[in-house]
Amino acid sequence: MLIAFGVVVSVVVVAAGLGVWTVTRSFPTMNGTVDITGLANAVTVTRDDAGIAQITAKTAADLFLAEGYVHAQDRFWEMDFRRHVTSGRLSELFGESQIGTDTFVRTLGWRAVAEQEVALLDPVTLGYYQSYADGVNAYLDTHQGADLSLEYAVLGLQNPGYEVEPWAPADSVAWLKAMAWDLRSNLDDEIDRALLSTTLTPAEVTQLHPEYPASAHPTITGSQTVVAPAAGAPAASDEPTAEPSASASLDVTNTPVPVGSYAGALSELRAALTSTPELLGPAGGEIGSNSWVVSGALTDTGLPLLANDPHLGPALPSVWYQVGLRCQSITADCPFDVAGYSFSGLPGVIIGHTERIAWGFTNLGPDVADLYIEKITGDSYEFDGAVKPLLLRDEKISVAGGDDVKIEIRATEHGPLLSGFDGTTYQRIASDYPTAAGLPTATPAGDVGTDPTGVNLTTYELSLQWTALTPGRTASAIFALNQATDWTSFRAAAALFEVPAQNLTYADVEGNIGYQAPGLIPIRASGNGTLPVPGWTSEYGWTGYIPFDALPSTFNPPSGYIVTANNAATDSKYPYLLTADWDLGYRANQITARLQQLIAANTPLTAALMSEIQGDNYSAIAAVLVPKLQGIRLTGEAAEAQKLLDGWDYRVDADSAAAAYFNIVWRVLLVDMFTGKIDDGAALTGGDRAFSVVMSLLDQPDSPWWSNPSYGTVGQESTLRHALTTAAAESADLMGSNPADWKWGSIHTLELTNPSFGESGIAPLEFVFNRGPYELSGGSAVVNAVGWDATQGYQVDWVPSMRQVISLENFDESTWINLTGASGHAFHPNYTDQAPLWRDHETRPWLFTPAAIDADASNTLNLEPAA
Repeated sequence: MLIAFGVVVSVVVVAAGLGVWTVTRSFPTMNGTVDITGLANAVTVTRDDAGIAQITAKTAADLFLAEGYVHAQDRFWEMDFRRHVTSGRLSELFGESQIGTDTFVRTLGWRAVAEQEVALLDPVTLGYYQSYADGVNAYLDTHQGADLSLEYAVLGLQNPGYEVEPWAPADSVAWLKAMAWDLRSNLDDEIDRALLSTTLTPAEVTQLHPEYPASAHPTITGSQTVVAPAAGAPAASDEPTAEPSASASLDVTNTPVPVGSYAGALSELRAALTSTPELLGPAGGEIGSNSWVVSGALTDTGLPLLANDPHLGPALPSVWYQVGLRCQSITADCPFDVAGYSFSGLPGVIIGHTERIAWGFTNLGPDVADLYIEKITGDSYEFDGAVKPLLLRDEKISVAGGDDVKIEIRATEHGPLLSGFDGTTYQRIASDYPTAAGLPTATPAGDVGTDPTGVNLTTYELSLQWTALTPGRTASAIFALNQATDWTSFRAAAALFEVPAQNLTYADVEGNIGYQAPGLIPIRASGNGTLPVPGWTSEYGWTGYIPFDALPSTFNPPSGYIVTANNAATDSKYPYLLTADWDLGYRANQITARLQQLIAANTPLTAALMSEIQGDNYSAIAAVLVPKLQGIRLTGEAAEAQKLLDGWDYRVDADSAAAAYFNIVWRVLLVDMFTGKIDDGAALTGGDRAFSVVMSLLDQPDSPWWSNPSYGTVGQESTLRHALTTAAAESADLMGSNPADWKWGSIHTLELTNPSFGESGIAPLEFVFNRGPYELSGGSAVVNAVGWDATQGYQVDWVPSMRQVISLENFDESTWINLTGASGHAFHPNYTDQAPLWRDHETRPWLFTPAAIDADASNTLNLEPAA
């Protein structure tokens, strides 16, 4: 027995030792000296205790080469996984389960457009991308397999033949296409409206897609009007309903093509969109970002403050990588002194500040993607009375452990055809789509694209015109931003930032603040982009783009502040249509109200106050709905739960029992009102759109939306009573029978998930790569936008992916925090070390000056040119 026990112990010790060695062998070298092929001069990389790298070099080429090397040290699996997604090559990693995803991404052509953009780069910019790639490849020259990351050890069990290939500039640029796709504005709304119109009246469709309430919520460059106060208990009547604008009105009665003719293709496309990887987070209007800037006249330092917290899907590691990039001497050949948030796999800094200016991003969300209904006959399509050949392209998908798959990609002059995806393979089945009027009907017995007699059929299919599918200049804009020194050079850089179109907030050390909306935003010959339109006529085509100088912009506004939170950028006087689908402005309203309160009280604005506003948990829908809920007479356990709402401040704090109960009521209410009336794909997820819809119905107690035979509810009071009672029972099931013990954070949790093996469904792997759960405050359409999907439950779906507050008076007084940590290596000390701070709304000092950085450095790595 003793011998057997000794053998078992020995095996366990050896296995544990091998496990630790396998896990830690990929941890990066952060001290000492490393020789790097391609360097012309020595480069210094210091890191603080959070592992945040500060890189100093003599030349720009050395600077970006070192950035590529450092990114590869910390995040190469993330980089490799992303490039397989963006090029439609996930099947090479994970096998045949990814063929459908690869087919869809290749049909969109992200990688093909990225290669075209690389070919158009000027020599200097191309040199930056190539230097970055050289740095990545220098790391790959000395690391492979599990030396790169633990994920490769796991991948080797499933796909032992996989070999990492060298990095190329197009691998970096393709990431910009994934950014644009996840920030693609209203494509999902376009599909939703069309499908809803098959069962609802135009008025009902418009009611479910309300327009921006410009008279009540602020616009970025126009009115700063706010209605609901930042605290207190406003009456329901204090919050106005949306006021439709003529430019964005929906008229399904005059749709040129009955939606039923292509509803099957729409449903298929929606399913394909759902299955496509979301590298930044859930697409559509529910996800957004906050950024605002205030002038020195309002701050404690006399110079501006700039705050930013982009809202994206949570991932482990975080989508952001904090870094500083500094030339030893600023010259024309080496003009960079910049710090901020980068993307691993992409050189430069995306959001941050130079030594002269600071900037932030939120998604502008213009309508830059249109669906066209195409008349397809065999390999031809109709356009302005002529028959034109489809643009055809054959590609081959390599499949780990299986045979190659050949696919055919088809396109019209509008863009790729997005019809014919069955989830695993790509095929065109004519019987799936109704034929155009007056033509034979396809039957399942016929060959693909023909009827039983061999005659080609004309069917309706969908094509996509999208600005990101035209080669652009965003790849150059990053470096222009990183060396901007004033408003003029900042706007010149913004003019290059074409896709995805963003809201850019600005501040500089001279005391100026500003806002600029860049991007390619189409001008349509007719239509407003809210529904698919006929593709066989130029009547609905794009005639050009809004000129850059006509895009929304403001500089040093009289108010002394600028707030962007995906709210409308302009008012009705603006001559161009940007979109019909803005975020409805609840976050912008609250941020503006908080600033106005502080200004009215003559309170100097500080960096700490800016951080406090970023954590604001006030729920506008609670402030309006709770008084209605309190007026419902209940008995028993439901009445006890209802008492939690008495005296509640409408803040969805993690430890709040009232917030927990209210949010369960809110979810149940949406189920009660809309289940069975709209299909699951159109369900309201509980964010700003749901807020506005329900709010507009509160003064219509007899509206049909308040009755649902499935639950036996008739009228508003009946529905509210059912929601309150059902929610009380669900609360007890989830959190126990004592309402005093309920907490919003106990059900509103975040699981930080590795986007590859962390979603494998294999519990031991998920344990290795995932972290959490974290109990969180916040909610949807709340400034602290820790969002959740009411159709799925209460778990967190999108988050402030980082938070920054930049002081233009002293950059060393700035603060920042990342969602997870600098490292992408599971079990590394910097894997999730920032997550608890992020959860608790704490931040880290963001040091910028060389003296401050050196004094705080925990590690120093010297990169030397290889002999």
